[in-house]
Amino acid sequence: MAGEDEHGDERGDENGDAARRGGRRRGLLKAAGVALAGVLVLSAAGAGWAYWHLNRNIKSVDINSALGDNRPAKVVSTPSASASASAAPLPSGALNILVLGSDSRSGEENAALGGGNSSGARSDTAMVVHIDEGRTEATVVSIPRDTLVTRPSCPTSSGGTTSVSYNAMFNSAYSVGGPVCAVKTVESMTDVRMDHVIEIDFSGFADLVDALGGVTVTTDEDIDDDDSHLTLKAGTHHLDGTQALALARTRHGIGDGSDLGRIGLQQKLVKALLEQISSTSLLTSPTKLYKVADAVTGSLTTDTGLDSLGELMKLGQSLKSLSSDEVKTVMMPVVTAPSNPNRVVADEPEASELWASLK
Repeated sequence: MAGEDEHGDERGDENGDAARRGGRRRGLLKAAGVALAGVLVLSAAGAGWAYWHLNRNIKSVDINSALGDNRPAKVVSTPSASASASAAPLPSGALNILVLGSDSRSGEENAALGGGNSSGARSDTAMVVHIDEGRTEATVVSIPRDTLVTRPSCPTSSGGTTSVSYNAMFNSAYSVGGPVCAVKTVESMTDVRMDHVIEIDFSGFADLVDALGGVTVTTDEDIDDDDSHLTLKAGTHHLDGTQALALARTRHGIGDGSDLGRIGLQQKLVKALLEQISSTSLLTSPTKLYKVADAVTGSLTTDTGLDSLGELMKLGQSLKSLSSDEVKTVMMPVVTAPSNPNRVVADEPEASELWASLK
């Protein structure tokens, strides 16, 4: 009996230890489950907040309502033939996007980067980005800001309209009527429909370059520009955001000191940005991807067709096969204006032939 009691006590101890171990395991599993659930909830909340934040960053202008139907014909996009039946097809038709670099006067960061006072803004950079059918090739056409144009009557935010202006500088369109007047002026001078407009300001461009880790650019001559505060020897340089913005603004000390020399530098930057984006593994680094997305969306003003993160992502996905090697950069053909040696006018018929090729 004593042996049985002894054996029974040992078995009871073993059972008790097993029960305690099982209880601890269940407790640990329960705690792990609660922790995992918490992580998932926080991750979902974080992703939801990030999407909300990025979406809220984007500012937009309703170009279509402002300009109405009296515009060049719109090219209808076609769905991608490779899109799966279950996924929404990506657009693959030709596209024209007016990209404006805004010399914004608002905000401390813009002012520190050379934006000046808060009395207004100019579009010192204007590029028509034409994406070919299939979206594997593109042409970027720079429009010199000093080009003399007939600026059409444009609607204003107060509900009025501006007067038609002859021999006006091209960049005055943005000054008097923002992106709406810039689009109307470009369409008037080119007879090409702008499907979208994207405006990025000083600080946004600098932040984007920094978020990408800088850009590598090769300059053909020494640069020493007191206005843009940039000094570079001829050669290859890796630039941070502030330096890249200074390069985009540089015009004095290169070439003849006109806006035409600056356009050449801006086109180098466009190619450098495309190359940096393609070489940066954004999808494998959520932190870097968010930083880039925050820099882009935080500085954008778009038309209402691109004013959501979803629409911007769809546009980006439709361009995934477009490499920097397939992007051609040109300038609208111009000649010195007869009325002013410091201004230019479109060189015809070459300019009209270029615009016709983008239809």
